[in-house]
Amino acid sequence: MEEKPRLSRLTAILTQLQSSRIVTAKTLAEKHNVSVRTIYRDIRTLEKSGVPIITEEGKGYSMMEGYQLPPVMFTEDEANALITAEQLILKNKDASFVQHYSEAILKIKALLKGPQKDKASLLTERIYFMDNYLNQRTSNYLMRIQSALTNFQVLSIDYLSLDQKFTNRNIEPFALYSSQEKWLLIAYCRLRKAFRVFRIDHIQKITNTYEHFESHNMTLEEYYKSYDAYYQDNPELNGK
Repeated sequence: MEEKPRLSRLTAILTQLQSSRIVTAKTLAEKHNVSVRTIYRDIRTLEKSGVPIITEEGKGYSMMEGYQLPPVMFTEDEANALITAEQLILKNKDASFVQHYSEAILKIKALLKGPQKDKASLLTERIYFMDNYLNQRTSNYLMRIQSALTNFQVLSIDYLSLDQKFTNRNIEPFALYSSQEKWLLIAYCRLRKAFRVFRIDHIQKITNTYEHFESHNMTLEEYYKSYDAYYQDNPELNGK
């Protein structure tokens, strides 16, 4: 990856700082293909220009709470990428995900300038992804699960396995991944006292228990290293 011109890099760093709670100098250096020392200079430049950046020793940088950047400007390629992603997501099988993405992309489109709006409309008409089995919606719980995952909320689910066995379980959502347009949930199952993988389209009902759980303090990579890959490829077995 080539190094960006400095002004472009400074703008990108501002966007990253605003969109993340904390960002390390190493992460910024790797993303922009520069040295950590260069990032230090960039941060000092932004601070001198009046941007309220907070330095957390040993952790990284964050933007002062409440500070707002001017409205986001999209390049033509960035706008095209968003429009393409929209058409792909509209084919997704989780209805809640489609609904919320559509609402979000509408707000993003409002930021586009006149000529960009015209080009975005044209691209929308010219991008097409094949239907997924007649565009059938097979789940409607993705957004609710995402909220429980980030807020460490225990969920009670009624689950129907592929072999038609019904169980009620309290689970601690850990991670989500998509396989052939179906969403899979990795969660700690209190019934089985172990991590399991559940197909979201097999969840019959979700109830919030209003109980919180402690973070498992494990990355997704560490999870994969700890658990048998066989079950990752066979979620219908792991959900038992």
